[in-house]
Amino acid sequence: MSAPTVARADPRFDPAWRELMSGSRGNLFTSPPWISAVCGTYGFAPQCRVALDDAGRPAAGFAWVPLDDLRGRRLAALPFSDRADPVTPDLATWQVLSAEVVGEPFTLRCLDTAVPASDPLLSAVGTAAWHATPVDASPDELYRRISAAARRNIGVAQRSGVRVEATTGLSGVHRVHALHVGLRKRKYRLLAPPRALFEGIWEAFAPDDAIVTLLAFAGEECVAGALFLVWNDVLYYKFGASRPEHLALRPNDALFWAGIEWAAARGLASVDWGVSDLDQPGLVAYKRKWASVEGRVVTLRPAGVVPAGPREIDGVLGELTRLLTEESVPDDVTERAGALLYRYFC
Repeated sequence: MSAPTVARADPRFDPAWRELMSGSRGNLFTSPPWISAVCGTYGFAPQCRVALDDAGRPAAGFAWVPLDDLRGRRLAALPFSDRADPVTPDLATWQVLSAEVVGEPFTLRCLDTAVPASDPLLSAVGTAAWHATPVDASPDELYRRISAAARRNIGVAQRSGVRVEATTGLSGVHRVHALHVGLRKRKYRLLAPPRALFEGIWEAFAPDDAIVTLLAFAGEECVAGALFLVWNDVLYYKFGASRPEHLALRPNDALFWAGIEWAAARGLASVDWGVSDLDQPGLVAYKRKWASVEGRVVTLRPAGVVPAGPREIDGVLGELTRLLTEESVPDDVTERAGALLYRYFC
């Protein structure tokens, strides 16, 4: 069997890449609008390799971003993405696509059922949980499928007067970002992605009516919000946050259920809840409540390749993050710090 013809391209603009990722094997994080939003925000220059069949049509593909900054030279497939599963029918094709990167400091996140997970040249260095809810029944049946705890919490939110509003405008995206900055600062002592990323995502997906923000209100106060994106008949939950003083109203349960209803009303196939670190069992358990399918996402790196760069910078970035997320630091300073430093957390 002859080796496939492989073409190099920019996944933001290449029509063959778009065709491949618009098929059933593509996902949000390998889609041109997502790659455009991330790379446009941080000034990255993505690359991809597309294998063509005998008729010259795309049959397989793999994308990555070369990084060269204060953390050293490395390749990421793809930065700031839950997973970026390459589209490939078999190990032989994958090894042709990845031939020039497996000897480099390189990171790939994909489902553990994806072809690269079986590559003997790669080693798994991390595992996370992944969840999705099939939307393959009526809303009443979907409601019966979710856990009793989820139904109780939805009832609490309704009796407490929590209402959920859907918006496709940029103002809703700004609200979710503001909530996200506060949540990451106070609950996790982490910086948030820059507001420019959220705006770039909106600009990339809004023309196709593929972005919706769900906001939960208690009275006139916005107490929680979630940003969802659509790609290939799947609704992806990407960012969400809530005000801790209102958690007793269960606004997050109201938002998750509203997301399932929104997907059902539009005839989508599923809701993808993204990845959760296994050292966050509470978050994993929360996503299991939604009649979800569960899988594993593995982080892969070339076996025997030592990451390049001055590793002491990781400690410096960690200490800066701790300092800039102290309660005494104004939220606007924390937000600006995230805009400055977040690009290095990949």
